[in-house]
Amino acid sequence: MERTGALFGQFRDLEQQRETASLGMWVFLLTELMFFGGMFLVYTIYRMKYPLAFAEGSRELDVVKGGWNTAILIGSSFTMALAVRAAQMKKRRLLCIFLASTMILGGAFLGVKYLEYMQKFEHHLVPGPNFHMNVADAAQVQIFFSLYFAMTGMHALHMIIGEVMLLLLLIYSWKGKYTGGYFAPIENGGLYWHFVDIVWIFLFPLLYLVDLHR
Repeated sequence: MERTGALFGQFRDLEQQRETASLGMWVFLLTELMFFGGMFLVYTIYRMKYPLAFAEGSRELDVVKGGWNTAILIGSSFTMALAVRAAQMKKRRLLCIFLASTMILGGAFLGVKYLEYMQKFEHHLVPGPNFHMNVADAAQVQIFFSLYFAMTGMHALHMIIGEVMLLLLLIYSWKGKYTGGYFAPIENGGLYWHFVDIVWIFLFPLLYLVDLHR
């Protein structure tokens, strides 16, 4: 496979290469959607089965930290969109600034999530032999926290993968690779980052808010 500059040999031009890469990313995101969709379905089934227990578990979550993380991710989607725009306008410095800003916001999200997880460990709300909650339906509440850690933990893993992706994009952007008319990796990186943000937009109300005043 020959390569001329940013163009791989199997493509007619950069536009065809960009469209192919974009299609591949959308197919990948579709598989991710089915994966998270399965987790949302399991959560919905158990919540319908144990509504009171899930309400009790939800009230143990830190809405303030969850709210901060929601705001942080919305901000990171904005800076990622600006990074894509900077790449389209061939502005290397701005591209690097916005990619770095997105990374910082992503790191802030993970930091807040770490503090929230530590809070759950301190209060013995982590499913397992040390789980303790002085309620009659503690076993059902433990199911809620099992799903909470599974769903938010998988989301956090995707955030970590996104951080690594952003670091690589930042390095290549600094070298001027994506400001010469070829910026498909920046666009596809933006699609991935926005997808992860959207997943959290659904997780936050589902886990933190839906049973807040029950």
